[in-house]
Amino acid sequence: MSRRRLSRRQFVTATALSSAALISAPYLRTARAAGKVSIGFWDHWVPGANKASTDLVNEWAAKEKVEVSIDYITSNNKKIELTAAAEAQAKSGHDILQMPSWWPQAYAEELEPLNDVMEPLIKQNGAVNGTTSYLGQSGGKWLAVPATPGSQIKGPCSRIDLMKKLANIDVQEMYPAGAPPKDDNWTLDTFLKAAEACQKGGFPFGIGLGETTDSVDTAGAIFQSFGAELVNAKGDLTVKTDNVRQALEYYKQLIAFLPPDAPSWDDSSNNKILISGKSALIMNPPSAWAVAKRDAPQVAEQCWTHGCPAGPKGRFAPFLPYFWGLWSFSKNKEAAKSLLTHLSQPSSIEKFVQVSGGYDLPAYANMTKFKTWAEEGPPKGTLYHYPDPYNRQKLSIAASPAPPKIAQQIYFQATLTKMALRYARGEKMEATLAWAESECEGFMRS
Repeated sequence: MSRRRLSRRQFVTATALSSAALISAPYLRTARAAGKVSIGFWDHWVPGANKASTDLVNEWAAKEKVEVSIDYITSNNKKIELTAAAEAQAKSGHDILQMPSWWPQAYAEELEPLNDVMEPLIKQNGAVNGTTSYLGQSGGKWLAVPATPGSQIKGPCSRIDLMKKLANIDVQEMYPAGAPPKDDNWTLDTFLKAAEACQKGGFPFGIGLGETTDSVDTAGAIFQSFGAELVNAKGDLTVKTDNVRQALEYYKQLIAFLPPDAPSWDDSSNNKILISGKSALIMNPPSAWAVAKRDAPQVAEQCWTHGCPAGPKGRFAPFLPYFWGLWSFSKNKEAAKSLLTHLSQPSSIEKFVQVSGGYDLPAYANMTKFKTWAEEGPPKGTLYHYPDPYNRQKLSIAASPAPPKIAQQIYFQATLTKMALRYARGEKMEATLAWAESECEGFMRS
């Protein structure tokens, strides 16, 4: 199904009157309240994970004598995006709003610069990864602070038993808990052979080819592993290159071993195929494994999360960060900045990770070895390599390094997966490239 493209202005106008359903936490009031701050958090998928946010905010509010209100906003039906659009248009709403990956760039003009918050945090917590810098900065200005809740790597979650039996790959030996990876042979060629073997054995890799984020994120990592860019960092069209051709040739081979209904998958489909015990590997954060612990423990105890395969241009892992943005129309900016600093302290970040069962990922280099990832199970250590503690892969987002306003449209129009499907279904290579080039030209004009 095609999607009508909207400019940011059109999107804001179309959604300004839309209201988001907010799940409100109680106000915290103190006897000597020094102003008020309101924050809109993303409503976490992991049961109980919101408690970390509430506790940390209340801890800060009690100390600083600030009155705080918290709303938890679901991402279902794009309610968090609609909330951002409505507040930007009305110049009123929360002081701080949690935003998905691309939205700080979309609202750059309405956000308060946060260099004075970010520079001390980076000095304290270590450098942020390249995707966080790419999405969180513009013209040397930090648009938002990276949020640990919701941020995730969508790397492989493999079935230990099936990969060993069908593909002769021991994922625990390749990515041992508590030790550096032995992944030199974990390449896209190895990945392809394993996909073939598992498909022939009746347990195909659960990789989607649809238009939602899980499908697009996997496509982005594979394209980047070949150095395949549709638009480069300067904003030049680079569709008709050998790197893009190589990525499409690889995808055509891979698609032959994926489930036949993969083009119609949404973001729940890979979770379902893993939990049902019918797949040897999916590309996902630990949410599918966490549900399997509850609903299919015999599957969960065979899951191992690990690094992505390397291509000719390196090893790339899909990373989707969340951010906390401070609106320029906030009436209590100094208090809001103090709260953002508190939420980004090492002890706060560790609490987010712990309460989410290891799902949440900090963006900072010094925050990848918390004990939660080493101790979570079953099997114990299954999440040890989830945060990439040995920095073996480049965290990336699909369609980068194109200028973010162009890349966002490539991403949400699922141009990469559409290209892969067109070519795999028999369209001539040059016809597929011409179509993609035309699409990107349109994105560049909008």
